[in-house]
Parts: sequence; C-alpha cells; structure tokens
Amino acid sequence: MAGFGWPPRIRQRAYELFERRGRTDGSALNDWLTAENDLFITPESDLIDTDNRFELQIAMNGFDANDVEVNALPDALIVRAKAGDKHEMAEGDVRFCDIVGNRLFRKFELPAPIDVDSVTANLYKGVLNLTAPKQQTLSPRASAVGA
Repeated sequence: MAGFGWPPRIRQRAYELFERRGRTDGSALNDWLTAENDLFITPESDLIDTDNRFELQIAMNGFDANDVEVNALPDALIVRAKAGDKHEMAEGDVRFCDIVGNRLFRKFELPAPIDVDSVTANLYKGVLNLTAPKQQTLSPRASAVGA
C-alpha cells in the first residue's frame, strides 16, 4: 500500500523502545509488537461462519470508504486503513495538533478457503461489512477405468 509508510514508522518506534530499554539484546520481537500496537488501532470485530460464507464486521469509526483497503487471500482477509492528520481551516496558523491520524491493520485468518474474486465490502455507519463466499469443493466423481 504505497504512501502509508508503516514499516519505517514501526521500525523507528521499535528502535525508540530498544533505546529506552538501554539497548539490551533479547527483546526485539517485543519491541516490534509494542511498536505495532502503539501505531495501529486494533478494531473490534466479529466473524460469522455460515454454511457457504464468512461474514466479517469490523468497527471502523473515523474512517471513510476511500481510507480503507481490503485484500482477500485464499485463507485470510487483510484490512488496512489510514485517516486523519489533515488540517482544513479557512484561515489561521496551526499552533499545535494532537490529531496524528488513525491507522489500522488487521489480518483475519479464516478456517476454510474463500473465493477471493467474490469478496464484497461495504462501509456503513462506521462498520465495515465483508462477505467472503467459501470456495466450493468439488464432489468426487466416479469414472470408469478402462483396461
């Protein structure tokens, strides 16, 4: 996702945590995971498994549809979003800004393969609704074997 700049920000935050710990070895993974947690929102979500599809509902307050990217893999759905850090003022200078923008990244592992070409997404009233039809399995066929 071009322009989101997440890996460098995570790396920078993880290094800050490493320095804060006195540059001691052995906690690189914890530093990285803490940096991700500091920089990204982990949204509340529900995954519903029906006979023929998965329905995923994700709380996305503060995001518009054009802020969100959904990628479908055969065994997972990945949701990324970035919003905020815009100043829309008619006049005046910004003296300070506590709005740094919301960032969201979440990978949802699915218990069965999906049809990636049929996944649909809809953002309505702060909730992202994803529908992912399960991949149809072919029934075994009997065939005559010639001798």
